[in-house]
Amino acid sequence: MRKITTSAYMPTEIKVESISENMAKIIAYPFEAGYAVTLAHPLRRLLYTSTVGFAPTGIKIKGVTHEFDSMRGMLEDVALFIINLKNLRFKLKNDSQREVIEYNFKGHKEIIGADLNNDLVEIVNPSEYLATLNEDAELSFQLIVQKGIGYVSSEDLRSSVDEDYIALDAFFTPVKKAIYDIENVLVEDTPDFEKIIFTITTDGQVKPIEAFKNSLEAMYQQMSVFKGILNIDLDTPVVSSNANSEYSKLLSSVEELNLSARSFNCIDKADIKYIGELALMDETELKDLKNLGKKSLDEIKAIMEEIGYPVGATLPRDAKEYLKKKIAELKTQTNAKE
Repeated sequence: MRKITTSAYMPTEIKVESISENMAKIIAYPFEAGYAVTLAHPLRRLLYTSTVGFAPTGIKIKGVTHEFDSMRGMLEDVALFIINLKNLRFKLKNDSQREVIEYNFKGHKEIIGADLNNDLVEIVNPSEYLATLNEDAELSFQLIVQKGIGYVSSEDLRSSVDEDYIALDAFFTPVKKAIYDIENVLVEDTPDFEKIIFTITTDGQVKPIEAFKNSLEAMYQQMSVFKGILNIDLDTPVVSSNANSEYSKLLSSVEELNLSARSFNCIDKADIKYIGELALMDETELKDLKNLGKKSLDEIKAIMEEIGYPVGATLPRDAKEYLKKKIAELKTQTNAKE
């Protein structure tokens, strides 16, 4: 029989079962009815979209001008060579984010993934086929390999690679398969509590448990935007959803702007202590500050624009009220300490 409670039951059990090097099960229970799918579904999505992997993003082949070209002495045309290349799964060494790697092959050879291993990169599927060269062939190419998440199309990558490179569709996701099952489990006399069973398979770039950690971290980071709600003052005007990040910046000391000594001394004498005070001022008000010359004015305007709050930009009314109230509180606290 279900009892009246004031909070959801907290799961207490978690198990990790290693099925193979690249496959694992993660089991957690018991969840209240309905809670298992609420957590499992977004975690599954994040496993695919937020797990960090590696992929080639551009290639430059000697003697080749475009991806539909062909090469003398290579069995595959360039388009098929690129398709085979995308099937290779790369892993950069030494925590590198991006590497440009050079390869040179000459004479009769069947090239497989293992032939691309070197001090900068490891191919995690070394037996994967790449190309076949005959006795007269010479294949020289430079490959850009990067670290990333999700999928980025070659169209989006064109502007980030040099003109003589062919941009490649980048499949960063190292998770090949992520599924979950939900089973009922008995807790005391209640049979409708739930168990989540995740089965995760990766391509070898990362271990399944590492992929699961990535998805958890992504979920925590995304949800952290709501932390501020726990401490909301109900008398404070409602501000925009990105208030936490924006206003924490504006409530920082003007010292963080790294102004020149002349500019800083001027606004310090005007009792301007917080970046938000500058954000609340228009250009006329700044010009009226005693001893603030044109050079200092231009410096302040440039820095405020750089951080996303150009001088003279109109803040929403509720944001202005919020900033004025918080800055007044901060100044009162500072004066009390002094």
